Amino acid sequence: MESSTILPSSHLSIFCHKPYGITIGAFPFNFKQPKRTSNFTVTNCQKMHVSGFGEASPETKAAKNLHNFFTYVAVRVITAQLESYNPEAHKELMEFVEKHSLNDGDKFCAALMRESSRHKTLAMRILEVRSAYCKRDFEWDNLERLAKKMADESNTRLMRDYVLETSHVDDEKSDG
Repeated sequence: MESSTILPSSHLSIFCHKPYGITIGAFPFNFKQPKRTSNFTVTNCQKMHVSGFGEASPETKAAKNLHNFFTYVAVRVITAQLESYNPEAHKELMEFVEKHSLNDGDKFCAALMRESSRHKTLAMRILEVRSAYCKRDFEWDNLERLAKKMADESNTRLMRDYVLETSHVDDEKSDG
């Protein structure tokens, strides 16, 4: 059973009072805590609570999507390799890919293993490449940097577009 605390509206915020990993002294200006006039205590939080994800956290959902993506990458790597040195296996794999979705990587690999002994060998190779790519070749730091950059740029663009739409600056210039 979940418990909740009722806070006066002056203490409610969607942001944590002390962001995770940042100390107050790290800011170039002085934060002054407002004087509290009630006996309520605001608890510092470390992370945002994200509701609506049921049994899995957003990170778990993202990891599952990446897992499926790594299967897709492994299939692309292997089809490129097969194209140059084993055209027959390349054709078989491409025919299988056309008939089976890659949205669920594990389901795809399981079906591939059960297709034939030749397909089982391809599936084992996909599993091997998927694991190797995830562990050695995927640039995790680059993912974080790009995700943050994309979020910031997208937010800025959306806010700018909204302001331009709602400010009617173009209408005022054309009237003048």
